[in-house]
Amino acid sequence: MDTLTHALSGALLARATAPRRERPEALPLGRRTAVGFLATAAPDLDFIVGTLGPVELLLYHRGVTHSFVMLPLWAWLLAHLARLLWRRDRPWQAYFPVTAMSIALHIAGDLITAYGTMIFAPLSDTRYSLGTTFIIDPWFTAVIVAALAASWLLPWRRAAAAAGSAALLAYVVFQWVLLERAQAWGEQMARREGLATATVKALPRPVSPFNWMVIVADGDEVRYSFVNLARKEARSPWPEGSFLAQLDAVHRPLAAAKWERLARFGDQEPVRSFAREAWARPELAFFRWFAEEPVLYRVESGSATCAWFQDLRFHVPGRGNWPFRYGMCRETNGRWALFRLIGETTRVPIRPLR
Repeated sequence: MDTLTHALSGALLARATAPRRERPEALPLGRRTAVGFLATAAPDLDFIVGTLGPVELLLYHRGVTHSFVMLPLWAWLLAHLARLLWRRDRPWQAYFPVTAMSIALHIAGDLITAYGTMIFAPLSDTRYSLGTTFIIDPWFTAVIVAALAASWLLPWRRAAAAAGSAALLAYVVFQWVLLERAQAWGEQMARREGLATATVKALPRPVSPFNWMVIVADGDEVRYSFVNLARKEARSPWPEGSFLAQLDAVHRPLAAAKWERLARFGDQEPVRSFAREAWARPELAFFRWFAEEPVLYRVESGSATCAWFQDLRFHVPGRGNWPFRYGMCRETNGRWALFRLIGETTRVPIRPLR
């Protein structure tokens, strides 16, 4: 989830959970809102690791700063920082419940997306994901903004914020229902095609909560389809249409769904053999750990032969440049090198972690 939406959700929850009657030692509502806003954004400071390199970003983003195990420590530190920021007129204990609640809310907000969050770091690097919500969901953000506006403009501020928080939770539950429906549809297709051992995954896509990407993987064969669970007729994108309209039009009604097929390592030799060899290289261990639906992007030859891989989870129709494309290149002398692919042609060399 984007950092601004995180921060706004923290401000909303801070207002919704404010005491009905302000005690002398309690935080004023405005300050409580500000603390909720800032503390809920704070876990995303781990983006700093991205300055160390693209491998470090994948390994450590949504790690210890997004961990329930580490939550008490971060909440304690943020409570002390808030105490200093507001000139020590209240003890750190007055801030701790808000900072702890805000960090927990941030973790929950990331957990509902498909990226994966290491909620037990540093004890475990397993990534968990509910996958109900696209990483940038305008409807999700709109509910928060509307509830915050109501809590500022209406006389019953706490009730308006609480109602907005409840509406947000109801929206996520609604998305869970849609996730189950999309996955059930994919499972029906797999059974119809005789893919008894196939795994089915449904991933939210942008613009509408009814837009989903359904992936059916059977061994090295992967099929995927962009569908809209509510649409009755397919929409055709038009040249003068907005980017969002064209992005949305790709998602077809279930009855008119189109399936794309991919082979994880290519469908012909010698491409397949080279791709498998490149995929097994120790330098790509970080990407094998991160990618849940890895597929070969392409094999290219030149001064070196390169195999590029990408994660199908991040395939957004209409997006020209996929994130997280990595590959191994074998030079004519037999040496291997790790690269990141940006755009279609820009190769950025990466020093593998030791």
